[in-house]
Amino acid sequence: MTPSATARARVPVTVITGFLGAGKTTLLRHVLANAKGQRIAIVVNEFGTLGIDGDTLRACGVEGCRDEDIVELTNGCLCCTVADDFLPTMEALLDREAPPDHIVIETSGLALPKPLLKAFGWPTIRTRMTVDGVVTVVDGPAVAAGRFADDPDEVARQQAADPSLDHDNPLAEVYEDQLLSADLVVLNKTDLMTPAQADAVEASIRAEIPRVVKVVRATDGQVDPAILLGLDAAAEDDLEARPSHHDAEGGEHEHDDFESFVAPIPEQDSVEGFIARLKTLAGQHDILRMKGYATVRGKAMRLAVQGVGSRFRHQFDRALSPDAPRTGSLVVIGQKGMDQSAITATLAQA
Repeated sequence: MTPSATARARVPVTVITGFLGAGKTTLLRHVLANAKGQRIAIVVNEFGTLGIDGDTLRACGVEGCRDEDIVELTNGCLCCTVADDFLPTMEALLDREAPPDHIVIETSGLALPKPLLKAFGWPTIRTRMTVDGVVTVVDGPAVAAGRFADDPDEVARQQAADPSLDHDNPLAEVYEDQLLSADLVVLNKTDLMTPAQADAVEASIRAEIPRVVKVVRATDGQVDPAILLGLDAAAEDDLEARPSHHDAEGGEHEHDDFESFVAPIPEQDSVEGFIARLKTLAGQHDILRMKGYATVRGKAMRLAVQGVGSRFRHQFDRALSPDAPRTGSLVVIGQKGMDQSAITATLAQA
């Protein structure tokens, strides 16, 4: 059998990566809504113990989007739990009576893609699936605001003054590693940017990646699945072209720079007051990401909340059963050392 025939026989896998709040789940919902009969299985990895993104996808209302086709892993980053979680999950999907036509993995916003790509070299799955491509979703307005980039001149000045100092920015490293693994970059939320800002961010992306990678601009993750799927990259065989900050460490990494916890949310008096409190809280404690659900007094539907930094989006997404508890939960993600007690106390306010 020729190599090309072998590749066609393998189930293609698309890895969707991107920083916290970039819009990966929104992009994935668009893919499901436009699958056109393709059997697509979704593997969602959360950094934290509350599965928000998987629940969001199950509530998408897309015809043909079955609960059993959405698999959640909520006990850590996929790239850190390959043997325990990733391999059994992929093998179970492949062993179905009707295996999927395509598998899409949505990684945690804190994940480094390269260790996950290396997992596709494991003998038990190498002959059965291939990484069709890595799609990196970029939060355009956040990058335009400089949230994930250091001033290189200032870093150089500081290093010259004291070479022993460690000036690594873990957020920047995660962002850069996600770009360096990409076969396609989706510059998202361009509706919130000026054309000049979008041009500048795209130029910075191209300067970061040492090879030709297509950049697609999008609003609300509206990208034709025909562009995202079918890249035929075989990324697991192309690791040398995808450098990582952690290559010198054998590709291993830790997430000790970040932490997450789940905070209970009592019923809220108003949407406006709740969102205002979240914005204030994010600024006071430098929270990277908040996402989850709440109930609002007098409302029969659940309020879904997604926030990155102090920018929040919310909507009533599904009806609550009459006997459902009038409470909610939020996943809070930030850098190590967050004052969890103070944050939880503020969120406990009605």
